[in-house]
Amino acid sequence: MGTIPDIKAHAASRGITVRQVDLAGQFRAGGSDTYLGWVHALLGLRTEAPHPGDQPAAWHDESTFSVEVVDSVDEMEARLRARVDAGENARMTAGFCWPWSDPNKDSSLVRDVRVGSWSRPWNLKSERAVGGAPPASLWASDPAGFEQVGCVYTAQGFEYAWNGVILGPDLVWRGDHWVARREFNKDPDFRSRAAVDNPTFDRLVRHVYKVLLTRGLRGTLLYSVDEETQAMLRSRVNPARVTTEAMTAS
Repeated sequence: MGTIPDIKAHAASRGITVRQVDLAGQFRAGGSDTYLGWVHALLGLRTEAPHPGDQPAAWHDESTFSVEVVDSVDEMEARLRARVDAGENARMTAGFCWPWSDPNKDSSLVRDVRVGSWSRPWNLKSERAVGGAPPASLWASDPAGFEQVGCVYTAQGFEYAWNGVILGPDLVWRGDHWVARREFNKDPDFRSRAAVDNPTFDRLVRHVYKVLLTRGLRGTLLYSVDEETQAMLRSRVNPARVTTEAMTAS
């Protein structure tokens, strides 16, 4: 128990002065409420109902937080690895669009997450280190965790300085709206259509990406495996900078 009036009353009865401090701020995303609001708007998770034809607002970098859409997962990994090599903390995560295998008998990890010729294993499911990979609870903090892609079930609850997010084919942009495609999702919790109907899946998969997109403390790199979704993201992330770069290149 412990409502504010209860605490104040009990404190007063003992002659204790109470100073109330309301924790309205947050430290995720460099303390940027703007970024968290942008993620909610981007994924259609705003508290107010969207109007027909509404488009996600554009993101413009702030002094404490940056977002960028990269050209490939290879670029994402290379840029995040450079952060790690410089002594910073960085991780890659992805939507649950690939199988999550147990380690091989020789303790090697199966490279389940595949985008073109690029592939990496998921983080471990268990609390036992295997083949040099840290247990699930240490994936976000152990330096060896960078070599595995984080699943939402492991990434939630953790933060790291630099965040890479691979948007899989289970959530794509078509025309002017998101389309959730459960046939591309590998999460066993979403397999039963009786337990999770299509509207519920649509809502839950957006929340999965909200979790993944809000792990970074200093910045986020984005990449979608879907071409149309990738183009939409480019148009919504620092569009003035993208236009200037395109004009300079031409």
